[in-house]
Amino acid sequence: MHNYESRPAKQRSGAIYAIGAVLLLVAGFALGMFFMSTRYPMIKEPLFKQVNDSYVHVLNDYLNDTTPEQLIQGAAVGMVDSLKDPYSHYLPGEKGKAYTDSYEGQFYGIGAEMRQEDGKVMVSHVIKETPAERSGMQPGDVIIAVDDVDVTGKSLQDLLGIVRGEEGTTIKIRVQRASEKEPLDFTMKRAAIPVHTVTSERLEDGIGLITISRFAEETGKEFKAELDKLKAEGELKGLLLDLRSNPGGLLQSTTEIANILIPKDKKILDIVYKDERKIVSLTSKQKEKWTVPIVALVNGRSASASEVLASALKESAGATLVGEKTYGKGVVQGYKQYKDGSVISLTEAQWKTPGGTWINKQGVTPDHVVELPEYALLHQPPLGTELAKGSYGDEVKLLQGMLNTLGYGPSGQDGLFDAQTETALRKFQSENGLTSNGKFADATSHKLVEMLREKLGREDTQEQKAIELLKQAQQ
Repeated sequence: MHNYESRPAKQRSGAIYAIGAVLLLVAGFALGMFFMSTRYPMIKEPLFKQVNDSYVHVLNDYLNDTTPEQLIQGAAVGMVDSLKDPYSHYLPGEKGKAYTDSYEGQFYGIGAEMRQEDGKVMVSHVIKETPAERSGMQPGDVIIAVDDVDVTGKSLQDLLGIVRGEEGTTIKIRVQRASEKEPLDFTMKRAAIPVHTVTSERLEDGIGLITISRFAEETGKEFKAELDKLKAEGELKGLLLDLRSNPGGLLQSTTEIANILIPKDKKILDIVYKDERKIVSLTSKQKEKWTVPIVALVNGRSASASEVLASALKESAGATLVGEKTYGKGVVQGYKQYKDGSVISLTEAQWKTPGGTWINKQGVTPDHVVELPEYALLHQPPLGTELAKGSYGDEVKLLQGMLNTLGYGPSGQDGLFDAQTETALRKFQSENGLTSNGKFADATSHKLVEMLREKLGREDTQEQKAIELLKQAQQ
C-alpha cells in the first residue's frame, strides 16, 4: 500500500514543481521587462517598434553596405537634430573627440574659431599668428566651401572635422563676407594651433590690456598668469578687458576669472533649468579684493560666456562696457562624452544676469556705443590674385580702398585699374621696400594688410574710448 499510495503524491509534487518553474519564468520575464523599460524607457514608446523594424529592415535589406554602428549613431544624430536647436548636437566618434579637443591642448587646423548662426557657419574669431590670420580671414566671414566642395547646410562640427587635418596639408576656404558681393577664396596650410586664449599688453598710464579670445579649460589660469605679469611690470591703475569677437566657451573658466574681478559674494549669474525645477546661483569667491577700475570691450560677436562675464562685471563690479551690443546667447549647454568619444551637447538651461535679465536674442548693450572706422571692413584679396593696368572689378575696388586709406590716393576710377591706380601703387611699393612695378601680387597684398592692421591698432576708436574712461577713473 505504501508504494501504491506514494505514486499519486509524486505526480502531484511534479506538477507543483512544473507550475512553480513556469511562474518563476513568468516572474523573471516580467522583472526583466520592468528592468529593461526602467533602464531603457524608449522601448515603452509605441513608436519604438517602428524604430526597431526600420533598423532591422535597413540592416538586412539595404542595397549597399552599412553597419549597426552607423545606423545607431545616425539615429542619435537625427534625434537631437529633430529639436531644431542650433546649439544642441550629437557628435559621433571622431567628431565628438574633435569637439573636446577644441577646449584643450592643440590641434592642426587654420586658426579660425567658428560658430553656427542662422543655419550658417561663420568665423567668430581669428587667432593671431595662424594661417587664417595671415591669409586675411575675418570674424563674420561665412564659410561656403572647402576645397571647392560646397559646405552650405553642414553643421559646425561637420565643418570643423573637414577643416582640421594633417599638419602641413593645403586647404582652400571660400567665404562670403557681408561687405562683398562675390565670395572670397583663402588658400593656406594647416598648422599646429595651440589653445592659448589670453594675451596681455601694458599700455600707457598704468593701464593693462588683457584680451580673451574664448573660454577654454586653461583660460582661467592663463588670465591669472597674464594679470600677474602685468602687475610685475609696475602698478596696475586700470584694467582694459577685450572680449570682442569672443564666442564664449566653458562656464567654469569664466567664473574663475569672475572670482578674481567681482567682489566676494556678489552674484555672477543664475542658471535656470527646465520648468525652474532647479536654479543655480553662482556668486564670487574672491580671495583678494580688487580695487582697479575695469572697462570691457564688446561687439556683436561677443557671445555666450563672454556675455556672462561682461554683464556680471557691469552689474556686480561696476565695470563699464564699451563697443557694440553683444550677440545675445542666453542659454547653457551641458555635454556628456561616451566611451567611443561621441558627445552629446544639449541645451539644458537659460542663464540670467545678476540683475535677473535674460539676454537671449537681445544681447548686452554697452554703456558707451562706439563703432570702428569703416576701413576695418577692408580685407586681403585671395592669395594668388594678380592685378595690373586694365584690370577691373571688386578686387580692384578693394585695392583702391586700401591705397586711399593708407594715404596713397587718388587711386583712379572706382573699380578700374587705370594709370592713376598704377601710379599710386608704384608709390606705395617704392616707399615700403617692395618691387615698384605697379602690379598687384601677393607680396604687395601682404604689406597692405599688415599696414592696415597697424593703422587700425593705432586708430581703434573703441579701445581709445576705453582708455579715456580708465584715465578719467584715475583722477
